This record gives sequence, C-alpha cells and structure tokens, in this order.
Amino acid sequence: MVDSGASGCFLDDNLSSLLSIPLHNKTFPVCVQLVDGSHLQSGPITHETIPLQVTIGSEHSETLCFDIVSSPLYPVILGLPWLKQHDPYIHWSSASVSFLSPRCKQTCLQKTHTVMSILDKDMVQTNVCLPKAYHEFHDVFDKQKAETLPPRRPYDCPIDLLPGTAIPYGRIYPLSEPELTVLKEYIKENLEKGFIRPSTSPAGAGIFFVDKKDGGLRPCVDYRDLNKITVKKRYPLPLIPELLERLKGAKIYSKLDLRGAYNLVRMKQDEWKTAFRSRYGHFEYTVMPYGLCNAPATFQHFINDVFRDLLDCFVVTYLDDILIFSSSLEDHRSHMRIVLQRLRDNKLYAKLEKCIFETTKVDFLGFVLSPGQIEMDPKKVEAILSWPIPDTRKAVQRFLGFANFYRRFIKKFSKIVHPLTILTKTGIPFKWTPEAQVAFNTLRIRFSTTPILSMPNPQTPYFLEVDASEIATGAILSQRAADGLLHPVAYCSKKLSPAEINYDIGDRELLAIKRGLEEWRHLLEGASHPIPVYTDHKNLEYLRSAKRLKPRQVRWALFFARFIFHVTYRPGQKNGKADALSRIHHSCSIPSIPSSILPSKCFLGIIHPVYDKIRTLTATTSLEVNPEGLHITRDRIFVPEEARFDVLHTCHDSPQAGHPGIRATLDLILRQFWWPSVELSVKQYVQSCPTCLRTKVNHTKTAGLLCPLPVPNRPWTQLTMDFIVDLPPSKGFNTIMVVVDRLTKMAHFIPSKKLPTAGETASLFFTHIFRLHGIPDTRTTDRGTQFTSKFWKAFCSLLRIQRNLSSSFHPQTNGQTERVNQILEQHLRCYTSFLQDDWLDLLPSAEFSYNSRKHSSIHSSPFYVNYGFHPTAIPNIPVTTTVPEATNRLLILKQGFRLAATTLQAAQETYKRAADKRRRPAPDFQIGDMVLLSTKNLRLPCPSKKLGPKFVGPFRILKKINSVAFRLQLPDSYKIHPVFHVSLFKSYHPDPFVGRSPAPPPPSVVSDSLEYEIGRILDSRLHRGRLQYYVHWKGYGPEERSWEPVQHVHAPALLRAFHRLHPRRPGPGRSRGALLRGGSVTP
Repeated sequence: MVDSGASGCFLDDNLSSLLSIPLHNKTFPVCVQLVDGSHLQSGPITHETIPLQVTIGSEHSETLCFDIVSSPLYPVILGLPWLKQHDPYIHWSSASVSFLSPRCKQTCLQKTHTVMSILDKDMVQTNVCLPKAYHEFHDVFDKQKAETLPPRRPYDCPIDLLPGTAIPYGRIYPLSEPELTVLKEYIKENLEKGFIRPSTSPAGAGIFFVDKKDGGLRPCVDYRDLNKITVKKRYPLPLIPELLERLKGAKIYSKLDLRGAYNLVRMKQDEWKTAFRSRYGHFEYTVMPYGLCNAPATFQHFINDVFRDLLDCFVVTYLDDILIFSSSLEDHRSHMRIVLQRLRDNKLYAKLEKCIFETTKVDFLGFVLSPGQIEMDPKKVEAILSWPIPDTRKAVQRFLGFANFYRRFIKKFSKIVHPLTILTKTGIPFKWTPEAQVAFNTLRIRFSTTPILSMPNPQTPYFLEVDASEIATGAILSQRAADGLLHPVAYCSKKLSPAEINYDIGDRELLAIKRGLEEWRHLLEGASHPIPVYTDHKNLEYLRSAKRLKPRQVRWALFFARFIFHVTYRPGQKNGKADALSRIHHSCSIPSIPSSILPSKCFLGIIHPVYDKIRTLTATTSLEVNPEGLHITRDRIFVPEEARFDVLHTCHDSPQAGHPGIRATLDLILRQFWWPSVELSVKQYVQSCPTCLRTKVNHTKTAGLLCPLPVPNRPWTQLTMDFIVDLPPSKGFNTIMVVVDRLTKMAHFIPSKKLPTAGETASLFFTHIFRLHGIPDTRTTDRGTQFTSKFWKAFCSLLRIQRNLSSSFHPQTNGQTERVNQILEQHLRCYTSFLQDDWLDLLPSAEFSYNSRKHSSIHSSPFYVNYGFHPTAIPNIPVTTTVPEATNRLLILKQGFRLAATTLQAAQETYKRAADKRRRPAPDFQIGDMVLLSTKNLRLPCPSKKLGPKFVGPFRILKKINSVAFRLQLPDSYKIHPVFHVSLFKSYHPDPFVGRSPAPPPPSVVSDSLEYEIGRILDSRLHRGRLQYYVHWKGYGPEERSWEPVQHVHAPALLRAFHRLHPRRPGPGRSRGALLRGGSVTP
C-alpha cells in the first residue's frame, strides 16, 4: 500500500518470517502514533530489515530498508519519504502510478517512460507461444506489420452526416505534464506509421487520456458531437442461440484476437471529419479511430465478409474475436491454416499474447464452451449465487424485494418464500432457521436458471438497469421474451474500491453504467437497437448532451461513445432489482469486530450524565435493577421523575436531537426510555419550548376566517385607493393612482409624474374624484407613507373622512384595489408598444373598458349601476325613443343601487365560503392573552433573516379590533403599526419546566419595510461635538427630512457614497476605513 500519511516504509512481521528476511536491531526504538493518537499495541519498533532489492512490476527496481510492524492487512507499506524520493504521478482512477521523475529514469527504471501499477496483485503474465504447426504463419502475428498503413478496401469507414447539420468544433482539453509527454510520443509514432496526418479541416475534436489497466495512458478523441450528427449504420450481429447450437459438436477450439482491430481499416474520403486538436497541432486520422459510433458495425461487416464462406462451418466472428472450432485436432489444424491464410491475404494481424490455441475449453460471448457442453459463464450469475446469507431483518427484506420482481416465473413462489417472510415480522426475535436456508438456496438457484434467466438475442432490444449504493454497484441486463415480460440475461454486482467509495453520488451512478456496459460489451456494442439504461439518478439523463464534464467523466466519455444508449430516470422504488444487487455487499462489509478512530466516550459524553442520574435515582427505590443498575420495563429504561427533565432536554434540546416535533421527540425517547404519561410529558415540553416557538413556522391552514368589510348603502361613500408605481416613463408620467368605489366597483385611473406625497395625493383626489362624486365617508388604503403621514391624517379629519388603514402586513384588507390593479396592468400589457412608452394614451380606454364590462360580484357593469344606463361603445342603430320622466329615472337608479348591494352581499358570502375552505377559525384570543408575532414582514437587526427567529415576543393583546384583527402592546423601539391580522400570531405556551434555558429577549429594534428607510444622505455636521447626518427618508417628502445621530444611520453603502462625493464633510474620523469596508456606523 502507498500511504502518504505513513512516516516510513513498513513490512509485516509475519511476511518477513515467511520469507526468512534477515533482521537486525534498530539503534533507537521508534514509537509510532496512529491516526487516533494512540500507539501501537506491540509497542515501539525495535527491528528493521537489511537492505532489500525491491522490484515493482517488471522494470522498476530499487534498494529499500523496512521497519518491522504487525500489519497483516497491508503487509508492505510505502510511506511519505518514498513518495518524496520518487515523486510519482498517481492515477487515482486505476490505482496506479507513473515513474516519470528524473531520478527514476536514471536509477530505478530500465527503460524510460515506463508506466506500471504498483497495486496489481497479479504481476505475472502468461507467455503464449505459437504452436509449431503454425510457425509458417508467424508473419500473421508480426507486431511491426500490424503498425503499417492498411490498404484501401471497399469496407473503408465512411462518416455520413445528417442533412443540414454543421461539423462540430470542440475545445482543447488541458493536460498534465505526463499526459503531454505521452501525447507528443503518440503523435510522433502515428505520424511515422501514417495513421494520422496534419490537417487543415474545419472540424476539430478535443483529445484527452484515460488510464489503461496496466497503468498506462490511452489517448481518446472526444467524438460525442460528431456522433450526434452521424447517420447510424445498422449491421446485424449473429443470433447467439443459433450460434451456440452450431458449436455443440465441437471438441477443440482456438481463439484469435486481432491486433489494432479498428486501425486495420482505413477511413473513406472523410478523413477530415476525424480531425482532432491538441497543443501540438491539428491532425486527422487515415485509419478508423476508436470512438466513432459506426466503428463496431463497419468492422463487423468487414470481418464477416473476410470469412463469409467459413462462417458457421468452423469459424465464428465477433468484432476482433475469432473463434475456430473443430471436431478433431487434424481438422482443427487444417481449419486454422485456412483462417491464418485468410488473415494474411487481407493484411490482418493477430495479437499472439491474447490468443488461445488448441484447447478443449474456452470462454466466448459469456459462455464456457467444452466438448458436448455449453455452460453459462459463472460470472453472469455470480452476483446471485454469491449473495450472502441475510443476517438482519432488513437484509431479508432486501432479498425478498429482489425476489418479488421474478415471482411470476417461479412456481409456488409464496410457499417457497414463507420461511423468509416470517423473519420480516416485527415483534419476534430474528433467528435464521434451516427452513429459511432451504428457501434462500432454492431462490438463488431459481434466479440463475430458466425460465427466469434467458438466452441473449441480438435482434431483440436490451434493457440495462443499474444502481449504486455507498459500497457497491449493481446491474441487470434484460430482454423482453415471447411472453411479453422482461427476463434477465445476466446479473452483475461489484464492490467499490476505497477511491470509488469517495466518489460523489453522481459519479457512483455513472460508474454503475460504465461497469454494466463493460461487463456486457460483447452484447451491447453494435446492438441493433438503442439501449435504454435505467437509473434512479435524474441528473444522468443529461449525460450525453452535457457541455462541461469533470475530468473523470471525460475519461469515460470515449468508452460511452462506443454504445448507442439513452439514460432514463426511474424513481428508486421502481429500480429495486438493481438497487438490491448494489446492496448485497452491505452486510459483509461490516467488520465483525467494530473499530473506531475515536473512543465511544467522545460521542456519548452528552448521554452519560443522564444514565448516571437515572442509576443514582433508581438505586434509592425498591425497583429491580439489571447489572448496569437500571430498571428495565417494556424493553426500555425506566426513568424516575427527577430525571425526566434531563431525558427530555437531551432528546429535544441538544444539537444531536435538533429540536424535533412532538412525535419525533417521543420516538427518540421511546427508543431507550419509558415512564408513565411519557406522551403527555413530551407534548407539554415541546409545546412550551421557547426555541421552537420562536424559530418554527406554522404548517396549518391560515388562521382567521374571512371577515369582509360591510356593504355600502350608496355609491362613492366608501372608496379604496392604491398606486401602481415604477412604470416606464410615458410623456413624463410613471405612476397611476387607482380609486375604486366599493359599491358600484367603478374605478378611475389617474396618472402622476411620480409617486405623490401626501399633499400631492390630496390634490389629485380633489381634481379627479371630488369634482365628480363629492366627499366620501370612508377611504380604505394600505399603509403607504402618503396615507400614514400627519398631513393626510389632518386632511381627512378636516373633511370628516374616516381613514381605514390595512392591518400591518395584511394587504388582503385592500384586496379590491389590488385586483383592479391587475386588470389595468393586463389591459396595458395587451396594447402597449414594444418601448412601453404609450401607456398614458391607453388609460382612458382602459378605464372605459373596465367600467363598462360586467362585474362578477354585482352581475352588471359599474357604469350601469352608477348611472342607470349602459355607455355607447359602438354606434347604435337609430330607433324612435321617448325621454323617460325624471321620477322613473330616479327609480331606476335606486333599484340599481339596491340590486348592486344585494348582489354584492351574496357575492361576498360566496367568496367567504370559498376562502374559508383554505382557512381555519382563529384561536379564541382574549384581551390580556400573550401571543408571538411572525417576523415574516419585519426587518430584524440580524445579519441573515434565513437564520433569524420566525416569531418574536410574547406580546400582550390590548384591544380586539374585530374577529381577526388585534392591537398588541409593542415596545417603543418597534416602529410598526401595532394592529395585526390573526394569521400572523402564534399561541404562546408558558414554560412550566424549571431549569430550562430561557428564551432570548426579542430584538430591541424592529421596523417594517415601509417606514423609516433612508433614501439619501444629504449632509453631515458636528453638533455639540457629536456627528450627525441630514437624512432624506425614502417615500417621504422634503418636510420629513431630519438630522440623525450617527448611531441611528445603518446604511453603509449610502455613507460610502456620500463621503466619496463629499470628502471634506465631517465623518467618522479615524474609523472611516472601517466604514468604507462596510458594516454599521458606530460613533
């Protein structure tokens, strides 16, 4: 193991004894400290080896001394000094290193640029010799000839693009120094072979590297964008059942693996489309590169035509794998000569080290072939047959969940699984029985045999289901059989390496797809139908179209390009088969003897005092106790009354508990503790928790049933007003004042050049409303600064107009005008120009349109109810009429008013019934009750409102305004209107538990967002030695400006802007630097 945390190189004492390595005493014993701060149980290190010759792989050799320790899990450890000395390049994905440092090239390596794995458990390779019977064909295995440019053939690979598509041009990938070194050599070698050539193509894909199994680097060109616009070539693969049927009489086999494979085929006149870009230039391939989507089909077409007359006679081909089968050795050698001659004639070359000659047993296409027998490759069902025996109720449930997917294929399924089903029941001890073992073994065998497991059929679509857990990946390859149901073809389950466990969830799920495609590459590469890949990770649906990938994903991209598949999201509960396979390693991954870095007391420090108190109190009673000094009842620890507060505090208030709700707190307590009336204790404790009351929001229906305003008796006696602000300027106007009559619903839309002050609002009212309708009795508005100022209050008082202001933070009070605002904005939106500067000209038509249309609440138009007739929008056909008498006209108007009032009253009742479905009756608050106030609309003096309290208080109710509005007794520092809607309240429960930490006091300064907000800072001065600022308040006129002390000015940005423009005006002096960096100003 390579361990950068180790301070030296270490060797296991058992291994040194096994190899009889001479040891000698160290000059001074060395103490070694472990990661948890403890020391080796065996004590200090006292022995070390003599200098040993250490060889890694086949070409890296050096002399090392090892300290002797007890380390059976990792017998050889190379530590930080070794890493510093060799400075290797680490390939984390393949657990290998490259020795590229100058020191290694000079002293350790026999050849330069050699890359090898130091973690490969199987360093020995088998040397394959060419049998004497085929020596005359040694040139077919010549590596140098395989690296020459192949001739032109009819099978050269074309790249036909979809009509109307443009050739893609990719980016240059950043490469590390070792990768650049390999890239330079790759380009040099392939230019010499003629496999690539310099290019002036408008195309250009990026090139990157992936790790080989032997630790080397393989260059990969990112052809994903090119593959998207390429016309796909469909070439059929052989039917595996028919192919295997023809192999049944064979007794001897040989298997040939072609060298270079795709590089044995030339590109057609489309070389320019394969161009790739790099730091060292622009090049294009003359041979078929890996990564093109049509490469598998092109090569299969070519190799099938080479052996066309021999196929199924004694030759089977699958891409670059060629299987020769015969009934006798004599026939086999004859057949081999024919095949080798055919390869020679077509300038195809085999890779000797991967070939198998004259054997009676061979692996091919996932099956093991032997004389008279075709067996399924054990790897296909290894994941099922090696399923560990479940040792927990959860593990049994997981196994049965997997089995349930295939119950329709298993006769008497319910009877077989009955012994396992019993183990899933709660309330009885878990015990693995012989009957359960029989059922478990029976199901494992049934899963791996027909009719569940089917034979792959290349003409039928494949379905790949994958999943990844924290420690393993799982995959199932399935096909739809004649019965219309999905049958598994093979299973795959593999544990994650330590490095892979650290992948994020997205990369683990992506790794599951990669492993599935790798496992069944021989079936899925070149498949005749696109492959649906099902995963429960939704983000992977965008894998193939992602523009930016992480380096690890980029390395896998070229491999994925060899397959035609699409990723489909399927929720976890529907992806249970693959999920179960990804978790079968869970039980065996848990060590029988748990180990921890930190002792358990570090984690149990909070609960230990509670246990100690319970023991002490229990000892004073006559209750029966166990060896731990605790009284057990109902399988839980009985808690004496004096210790119940401590248990409640630990299971609710501690950070580990996290202030859960009543049910969650009760669940935490009942896992270990019990006492009579525990449910009542928990309910009282949680309901009165000061922290929960302040910080948790209500998830119930809005409190307070709808309380509509009373219906007026006459038109224009009760008005509502509001403003539409910040419109695009239109002839100098950017604001609209909206005035609506509550009875007739008639509205007037009055333009203004800005948001008017209180005086300007009064002027607009007299100009446009008073002259038409006189003085109203009441006016309902929001709490805008125009309507809360002293001027407006005095104005209404002189005219004896009653002011109705909406309760704080409850705009529904003025809901009528808010709705008219929406209708007006919608009208303007439909007719205004692109520049939106002509809305002023549209106001008259908007007002006429609104007033002349039928209103849903009064069942008539506002104009008709107000004047007794409908306005003329379109010229009428002339008819003979008589002028009605004045008395008749007055009668019509009165009838219209009464009808409007009656209809409006009915409409309000209908609205109330509908609104109350989403509301609940308000709590029966009384004067003197204490309530908490929601901070949803308050401005709090805390850095972030997200982490601030959700409620403040408690505050006393002083007055009941109506059934849903109350006046509260607020501190003087709360600069907000004290009347609130009941939906902003939460009931306050006094804390009856003595000893609980009290709630923090409410914020000292709270304001709403509509008052006392600084708009600009106009000047500064020193008044009696104290710094003051002349402030213009946002939303108020010049008459409201005032000098404020610096401690009241909490606007760092405005202060910085003021002092930047007026550097000579008085400021905070030497603390100015702190001011300019931001934060509140302090004197």
